[in-house]
Amino acid sequence: MMYELCKPSRVELNKTYPAIFVMHGMGSNEQNMLSLVDGLDDTFYIFSIRGPLSYPPGFAYFTIQGYGKPHRGVFNHVISQLTSFIDYAGEQYPLDHDYLYLLGFSQGAIASMTLGLTLGDRIKGIVALSGYIPGFVKEEYALKPVNHLSLFISHGEFDNVLPYKWGLESYAFFQGLGAQVTFQDYPEGHTISLKNHQDFMKWILDDLTK
Repeated sequence: MMYELCKPSRVELNKTYPAIFVMHGMGSNEQNMLSLVDGLDDTFYIFSIRGPLSYPPGFAYFTIQGYGKPHRGVFNHVISQLTSFIDYAGEQYPLDHDYLYLLGFSQGAIASMTLGLTLGDRIKGIVALSGYIPGFVKEEYALKPVNHLSLFISHGEFDNVLPYKWGLESYAFFQGLGAQVTFQDYPEGHTISLKNHQDFMKWILDDLTK
């Protein structure tokens, strides 16, 4: 997969580092997400991953067959690709496998939460901004234990692309599985406000020290 890598300016030999895998929204690209994690490359290896499908003016991770319903085959394939990429990154770079994070907006949040459910405690934390969990993931995927997983889920109260209630449902679903979930809402649409950005950046750094 195509990706942009940002890493600490001074990488010490025989030391491992936490990592964040960043995933964009539909029609965006790997470059557009880097401003959201600006500054974290002092501490983290950051992998901003391009969706494999062309969706002008950018890219997408999967296609949609209906409201809140990804095409199952395309979705299954990209989750497999992203899992393989996380494995690849762990083999190629000095990553601390106890501190792997996922961060996504919209389609990226959908992929991130799905990966959290399929990889379970391999992932330390997830920031899911304005996403949802597809019904077939909840009902038919083989879900791993998430009792050591922590999440920051946020959603705009006036989101007219992916309804606010879907954010609440994601929060309730992960809570029901025993994950440690922070949920924040904002008086916004389908976007990331400055306050949202400040809140999840603080959450990541706080979670890293737990």
